[in-house]
Amino acid sequence: MNNIIKLATLLVGLTLMSVPLSAKQQAPATFVTETLKVSGHVEQPLSLNVAQLASEFTLHQDGNVPLICQSGENKGQLESFKGVLLTDILQKAKIISREHNELKKIIIIATASDDYKAVFSWNELFNSPIGEGVLVFFEKDGAALNDFEGRIAMVSSKDTRTGPRHVRWLKQIDVVRIAD
Repeated sequence: MNNIIKLATLLVGLTLMSVPLSAKQQAPATFVTETLKVSGHVEQPLSLNVAQLASEFTLHQDGNVPLICQSGENKGQLESFKGVLLTDILQKAKIISREHNELKKIIIIATASDDYKAVFSWNELFNSPIGEGVLVFFEKDGAALNDFEGRIAMVSSKDTRTGPRHVRWLKQIDVVRIAD
């Protein structure tokens, strides 16, 4: 019995060693991004810093967005933040659409520097109210975002559960055409 306990303890220890630290446990400064890149199935790939986001797009401000995680638990609120619509950024990048139904085969993947990902379909962003609430933001309470959010972040404020598509340290938007 004692050997079984030792073996179980060893296995638990080895398992814990192989699990990477979460973003909250690591120094957030290592994840802070200064530039958002847009690439993939677009005519015009983009590389945008905060100043370009603020000057080249229409600014939107949102009040309070509850951050509800996947389980339904309330994790707090995003308050008084400012940014630009993801759809505006995608329109500037010009998603490629050469055939009638091509846009229906497009997904958009938002990736953070810690490799967290959130996924949208083209229909969801451009053909439903969801798209009106997906904000790439860079200011909160009148100031630049801190290291915990990163300089550029994103939230889908019209989701029922906003947490899964709240992306801190946003670094990349990939436009992908899925296979037929």
